Amino acid sequence: MVNKASVTLMKIVGSVIARIGSKRLRYKNILPYQGKPLVVHALEKMVSSSIFDKVVLSTDDELIARTCSHLLGIHILRRPAELATDDTPSIPVFQHILKSFTGDIHLNYNCNFPECPVDVFTKAIELATEHGEALSVPYAVWTQTAQKLLNYPDPKIINAKTFDAPDIHPVDIHTMEDLLSVHQDNQGSIIW
Repeated sequence: MVNKASVTLMKIVGSVIARIGSKRLRYKNILPYQGKPLVVHALEKMVSSSIFDKVVLSTDDELIARTCSHLLGIHILRRPAELATDDTPSIPVFQHILKSFTGDIHLNYNCNFPECPVDVFTKAIELATEHGEALSVPYAVWTQTAQKLLNYPDPKIINAKTFDAPDIHPVDIHTMEDLLSVHQDNQGSIIW
């Protein structure tokens, strides 16, 4: 078991990575969920959790950056073009974040899962501290120690300690139907 006091002494960098170039659902990261763009919803959740020393938005797009620039407590990191292609694995993007904002632990929150309780962040950090890397199931939260991340052997092979997080809404938003489904499941019925 991890000593929670030691975890709180670590410097924890949280991130949301958001490209503009989604092929299945154009502008997905700035589409609204409960009245806010998905990326804003995720960043606000991270900032309000008070878990992170830094909360970073990594993006290749000025529109996404401007959509989030009003948020207090976040840092916007411009992602280089070579880290913003369709086939770029996430690990090099995470490494870029930690090179720009040093920390002991890195946690990435996938804004495609807007319904994710904050206690999933804490569980992921505790498991990453023990195992070097942790990944929630569904895949909303992915966490690594700085040592694990900076020495990652193959960014296409993930050997994270997985853990069940049943309170995360299971739909990974990639289509308009996915987004509508998450709205329907979490907002109840509407008259329209």
